[in-house]
Amino acid sequence: MFKYFLKRLGYIVLAVFIISALTFGLLQLAPGNYLDTQRILQQSYSSATMSDQMRAEWEKFYGMDKPALQRYADFLINAVQLKFGPSYQYSNQRIEDIIARTLPISARLAFSAILVALVIGIPLGIIAAIRQNKILDRVVVLISMIGSSVPAYVMAIACTYFLGLKLKWLPTIGWGEPKHYIMPIIALSLGPIGTVTKYTRGTLVETLNQEYIRVARAKGGDFIRVTFKHALRNSLIPLITVVGPMLASLTVGTVFVENMYAIPGLGQYYASAAVNRDYPLVMATTLIFAIMVMGMNLLVDMVHAFLDPRVRVSLTTKGGK
Repeated sequence: MFKYFLKRLGYIVLAVFIISALTFGLLQLAPGNYLDTQRILQQSYSSATMSDQMRAEWEKFYGMDKPALQRYADFLINAVQLKFGPSYQYSNQRIEDIIARTLPISARLAFSAILVALVIGIPLGIIAAIRQNKILDRVVVLISMIGSSVPAYVMAIACTYFLGLKLKWLPTIGWGEPKHYIMPIIALSLGPIGTVTKYTRGTLVETLNQEYIRVARAKGGDFIRVTFKHALRNSLIPLITVVGPMLASLTVGTVFVENMYAIPGLGQYYASAAVNRDYPLVMATTLIFAIMVMGMNLLVDMVHAFLDPRVRVSLTTKGGK
């Protein structure tokens, strides 16, 4: 297992390097830059423009006067030390400080949405599996399909319109109070609810058809006891492989929801950095998001192997090759 872990860790390092190189290259090829964006905005509101001397000083301060390869090498050296330097937009703040302040907010939103998805999705999946091919099962499957198909931003717009503007039950913007969590969590949890419901139903139906479950019921075992004590316990273990990456992807995918509700999370800063061509912040957040997704996948594999001996044997065999 340790050898497999080191092998996966090596793949993650290689993947992060490739992602950083591709991101840096694409940003260099992208039209426009931060200075051009700011010049357009300044001309939209005033006649002020940046002089050539100011531009030269700005480029020297951020190292933009260096060759591209040297800038990329400097970025990698600093990134290993978790030092990303100042942001273009927020020149008085270091990027690592921005990430440390905003990433927990995005992670809290994602974790809350996953928790809601598990609390709702698992019972729905159990009901659908027990009532397989019945009307209730079909209704639950239909609801889960709709939930999985509706994007978070569509749900966010619907929540804002009905719960915020029409019914005036919840604030449509703001952060810091419990009521500000409700609409973002609803918008983010709808898709995961559908996924958890379908996965729970599928694995439980498969487990209920296993030979040892049939034997337990043939010996006179109570249906509810056999289902919840034996079948459900074995069915929920594979759910870990879904929940872990889902948590990471939700943390990455809160960009629109954070912008819509003015939530000061990393997603909002990421979107603002992309619009304003704040390349250092874009590079840093892209790397952090990539490490989160791949790290969570590795953690899920290790936990799954710990809980299921069959997976542990499989991973050990792969690690030895």
